[in-house]
Amino acid sequence: MTKVLVLYYSSYGHVEQMADAVAEGARAAGAEVDIRRVAETAPDEIVQGAHFKTDTAHPLIEGPDALAGYDAIIVGSPTRYGRMPGQMAAFWDTTGGLWMQGALVGKVGGAFVSTASQHGGQETTLFSILTNLIHHGMVIVGLDYGFKGQMGVDEVLGGTPYGATTIASGDGSRQPHELELAGARYQGQRIATVAGKLAG
Repeated sequence: MTKVLVLYYSSYGHVEQMADAVAEGARAAGAEVDIRRVAETAPDEIVQGAHFKTDTAHPLIEGPDALAGYDAIIVGSPTRYGRMPGQMAAFWDTTGGLWMQGALVGKVGGAFVSTASQHGGQETTLFSILTNLIHHGMVIVGLDYGFKGQMGVDEVLGGTPYGATTIASGDGSRQPHELELAGARYQGQRIATVAGKLAG
């Protein structure tokens, strides 16, 4: 059975919701899916003062070596000034040993993100994640245009060919739209399907 890891960091729960949708899509393709999060690195006073969401059903990733046990890794994070936040970057900075071993070469990877606004760095944040996966030799699967939900222009929505996205609004009040969650499910299913074909 294809093994998929959904690895995420979420400050306010938007990316966590997208992670659940990605996992749902991957399971629909018949994959065994684990959802893990990376550790919070912000000081407690920042976490409390900014009212970060600290309750979650998903455990922390056991460490970078755990990545080698999966056929596909799908990474989600919010944006920080058009790139992935320090919490996620700090985790990937610990994967040098895996890179030296070529442990992730040929595995399938993808990314999904949340930003405050429609033009708040969705694509640059996706690419800041994807460059790490590409350096590890992973095969990238985005949110292809087989998902027609990203083709509309009647309302403001996330979604790019590089990965599923959602828009949170500056105060975090906007929750993921059903079309954005559908895009996350679609991408999860596509990644799991491709990973299964490559592993077979």
